[in-house]
Amino acid sequence: MRILIVGASGAVGGVVNESLRRMGHSTTATSRSRRADTTTIRLDTTAGLEDFSSAAADHDVVVNTSGVEDTAVRRACADVPFVDISASGAYLDALAGVDGRATTVLGAGLAPGLTTVLVEALHNRPGDDVDVAIMLGSGERHGAAAVEWTAGLVGREIYAAGEGSPVLNYRERRGFDMADGQRTYLRTDFPDHVLIGTGRGIRIRSYLALDDRVSTAGLALVGRFPALRPALTRAPHRGSDRWHIMVRNRATAQQATAHGAGQSATTGELVARAVVAAATSPSSGTVTVADLATPEDLRATPGISEIIID
Repeated sequence: MRILIVGASGAVGGVVNESLRRMGHSTTATSRSRRADTTTIRLDTTAGLEDFSSAAADHDVVVNTSGVEDTAVRRACADVPFVDISASGAYLDALAGVDGRATTVLGAGLAPGLTTVLVEALHNRPGDDVDVAIMLGSGERHGAAAVEWTAGLVGREIYAAGEGSPVLNYRERRGFDMADGQRTYLRTDFPDHVLIGTGRGIRIRSYLALDDRVSTAGLALVGRFPALRPALTRAPHRGSDRWHIMVRNRATAQQATAHGAGQSATTGELVARAVVAAATSPSSGTVTVADLATPEDLRATPGISEIIID
């Protein structure tokens, strides 16, 4: 199978490239700047999109790991299956509205992605409330796109929160009991509520914490005072590279958990599996990772130590 990777020089894109090649697939690695190991394609110009469209037509799947959130990129791929790792609800909602016969996979990665699969694994009923608690390792150095995404949420409303009044990122706090005691998590715009919540009639709220408690407190402070946003790009890398996800149905108390190490590497491995699933799945149109994989399918993914469904 031939896969075109947009943003292959990034922290996630590089892992996707290596993983797919390890599986025996042929990849074309692209980046926006000239590099010895990638093909240069610019997506911010008409000529660049035309070059991209021509390249996409010669591949079986296109995966966007670049952080570029523009539906024109999907339209340029025409009927070639497309996988996007974006975690921005507004963009994914717009992407779902792009007409096309080929498969479009929304939110492939750790969160959303693995989180979406865990939500789907619970016996949720219409009207249920589901919490998604995501802890990321604050000691890991992330790619520029991930840092920009996190900082970009500061001062912004959660997209389509559905609560009658605006909900700002990093403002609302919720405590969850974890193995090391109670942790404070901050309401954050991870878009599982957009991807599957509305369609299934369940209310999904996502929360973020960093494994270093001081770093979480700093994120809460920036959320309260958006003028401090530049501090996020200069914050020291305290903590580890461990990540943990817990999904819990408030009504039934059923929960699903997963943990592992290396957010970027694990995301890349999950995306690579979504790419293969997108190419071989009979599904068409807009889908999520939960439409393509189950927890059992993902248990052996490098970077994932354990997945438990209680």
